[in-house]
Order: sequence, then structure tokens, then C-alpha cells
Amino acid sequence: MVQRIAILGGGQLARMSAYAAYRLGCEVGIVARPGDDSPALLTASERFVGKWSDRALLNAVAAYADVVLLENEFIAPDILRYLEEMGQAAVVPSAHTIALIQDKLLQKNALAQAGLPVPRFAAVDSPDAVAELSQQFGLPLVLKCRTNGYDGYGNELIRSVDDIVRAWEKLIQRGSRLMVEEFVPFTKELAVLAARNQRGDEVVYPVVETIQEAQVCHTVLAPADVSATTAAGVTRLARQVLEVIAGTGIFGIELFLRDDGAVLINEIAPRPHNSGHYTIEACETSQFENHIRAGLNLPLGAVRLRTPAAVMVNLLGGVDAPARPTGLAEALQVPGVTVHLYGKKISRPRRKMGHVTALGDDQMETRERALRAARAIAI
Repeated sequence: MVQRIAILGGGQLARMSAYAAYRLGCEVGIVARPGDDSPALLTASERFVGKWSDRALLNAVAAYADVVLLENEFIAPDILRYLEEMGQAAVVPSAHTIALIQDKLLQKNALAQAGLPVPRFAAVDSPDAVAELSQQFGLPLVLKCRTNGYDGYGNELIRSVDDIVRAWEKLIQRGSRLMVEEFVPFTKELAVLAARNQRGDEVVYPVVETIQEAQVCHTVLAPADVSATTAAGVTRLARQVLEVIAGTGIFGIELFLRDDGAVLINEIAPRPHNSGHYTIEACETSQFENHIRAGLNLPLGAVRLRTPAAVMVNLLGGVDAPARPTGLAEALQVPGVTVHLYGKKISRPRRKMGHVTALGDDQMETRERALRAARAIAI
């Protein structure tokens, strides 16, 4: 019998997950919100368009799907719990896991209570509370939205007490409660993917380094240039995180490597992650295929690198305008590079419109080719 998968969310992560699902003979329903620029709808066997809270929509999704997967972590746990209680489709990750992860304060609390290393943090309910904590944590300080933050949206760096009110007023408009975290001086930002199916089988991908520009991931270097001890420690942390959050599915885990060699967990994403796009070409099993395998409770695929070095570079939008990619022919002439364009209709500054991945034997040379291809494309 053909397995039917419903993916909540219609962006590029759902699109690339659908490609992986079709290779395994599945049908894919995409659940997108009205008015969203949803490139995954172009790949759908079945389309569901409506508000995620619409019970009629959820009933239709549950009647269609054998398993429901997530493309993002912004769907309310109550919605997932409703789907679980209907008992017709497995929901991966579970409502319980999303309830732990979605609110970054609760996420940090769960990790800290389990004894895992995280930056110091606290909830805040006023600019005065931020000012008080700036004396305890020191400056600079990071003010964060507890929910609905991504790609740097929802974070403000406070360098002096004069920044507090401006940052507070900017973030509070996003409709989320706020928290603060100590600023972590780091030498590298690291990331790792971990997947677990419902049988309890686990895989952890190679540790990578992520390089940000304007608070958006720009480049991913695989594997990260870190010691074997650090890599093993990050892998161990990833497995511990899955235990703490009772995680099934695939999870992206972001971390800081401090100059003293300590590693702190930054954030967890309960879905395929931008830092894992390199796995499509570079690993024996991509993050998207293991996303599907975990959801269907199939054996997880091997995650070994096929190549000594892989570099992924994001293609970011530059202006508010209809998306009209240029330079594709030039980029495709760069050897050993694969180009992915997401098919989004509208470009915006910093919006992820695609990515390129280069494979090679030497990371510096591989990075040069990836950047050359990425610079050729404008969207």
C-alpha cells in the first residue's frame, strides 16, 4: 500500500522533503496557508490550503495521511495534539516535543534541567528587567523572542543600556514574550543533525561549521574543522538532546564553540535544517530522506560523507521584487557544483531563495568554487 505523507508547511524544506518521499514511492500532501509563497505546492500529490487551526482542514489532512511531518516549528502544539487524538495519522515530531521546543525559554529550561550546557538565560517582562539582568549577565546581551523567531528575526544584540528600550519596542511588535541570554564569545558556530525513528534507532550526521552574514546562515562547511574530541562531544550532546525532548524525526541543533573549547547548545529546530542541505549531495543518505524514513518508522540511512569536503552557500534575495533568477548558466559551468533554486515567486532581502553545494577533496578550494557559483546568481 502506498504511504501518504502530509507535510505541515509549504516552503523549500517541504519541497525537498517531498522529493525524497517520492523516491520511496510515497504520496505527499502539502498543507499551506492562504497567501503564503509556497513552492512545495508545485510538488504536491494533494494540496491542502487553509489556516492551520481550521478543524475541517485538519480533519481532511488526518483522513488523507498515514503520517504528518513538520516543515517548521511554528505550528501550535494544540493543533498537533488534535491530529494525534484523532488517531488516524502518526505525528512526527509529537505535540509533546514541539511544546518543549517551540518556546525557546521552555527549550532552554528543559536542556538546563537535564544538565546540558546552555548559555545563561532568563525570562523578562519589561525593559527594566532587561536592565537588571544586564548587570548580572554583563554586556553585550541578547534579547530574544521566545517564539516565532528565525534567521535572526526575533533577536536583538544589546551592547549598552541605551539599546534596551529600542530593542524591546522592536521585538515586542512580533507578538511574542521575550527572554534574554548571555552573549557567548565563540570561535565557531557549529551545527549537527540528529534523527531518530519510533523504534529508537538513531543517526547523527557529521558536525559542520556555519558562517552567518547579517544573522542569516550564509555558508556551511562540512566537516567542521574541529578536534576529534570536540566532534565526539557534539555528537554525544545531540543524542542527549533527543532523549531530553523525546524526539522522533530529524532535528537541527545549533551550538557555540567557545575559545576555551567548551560547547554550548544554542537552539534546536525540530525539522530538516539549513545547515544540512549539503547532505543531499555529500552524504549517503540526505537529511530529507532520513526525515521521511523517521516519520515512516523505517530503518535510518547511513550518514557518512561521500567526499572529503562539502560546502553549501545560501542564495539570498537582494530586493523586494518578483523573483527572476539570473546567472544560472554561469553558475552551472563551475565544476563539481549543484544548484538548487526553490521556485519562490517573491524575492526579499535575506530571504532564502536557493543554495549551491560544492564537493571536493580540499575544503578551501571547494569553498572557492561554491562561492564562485553562488556569486554568479542573482535573484
